[in-house]
Amino acid sequence: MSDVRYVTEGARVAIRRTTRADGAEFVRRARESMEFHRPWLTLPTTERAYLHYIAQLEREDREGFLVCARETGEMAGFININNMVRGAFQCGSIGYGAFPPAAGQGYMSEALGLVLRHAFGPLGLHRVEVNIQPGNKASLGLVKRHGFRLEGFSPDFLYIEGAWRDHERWAMTSDMLDQGTGPG
Repeated sequence: MSDVRYVTEGARVAIRRTTRADGAEFVRRARESMEFHRPWLTLPTTERAYLHYIAQLEREDREGFLVCARETGEMAGFININNMVRGAFQCGSIGYGAFPPAAGQGYMSEALGLVLRHAFGPLGLHRVEVNIQPGNKASLGLVKRHGFRLEGFSPDFLYIEGAWRDHERWAMTSDMLDQGTGPG
């Protein structure tokens, strides 16, 4: 039987919306993950930063999801769909991160498949993009497993950890969903 808190469930993970009530646990996990995520991403490590983060996710053009281990219900990571544009574009930009010790256990791969199905299904998107720093091998492997295509290179794309970072732009359209080689 499905847990009503979850947007969708897979074999090992379940996806639920990120809420204000998740702040204390999210901040704790973000603090524990600082070195793990450096220099790929910066997460909110204070209550004030989390309040800003959740306020952004509450906007109409964003969806924030927590990746939870089904067995324990614990946060394994997060996946957000940001900057959704409707009309003729129907596109969103995906950002994500795993929390150790769940990293490398396949949770994010399964979760990304669930979020992609949600994005292309109930959210009605046609296209999703992921921007990844070229040295982030784990993240590149994740999108490759799901069949994303490399579309370009963006120098000085995002300001992370005190510097403008180059990114590769990967994308998938709804018709590519079941053509990926990985879970989902």
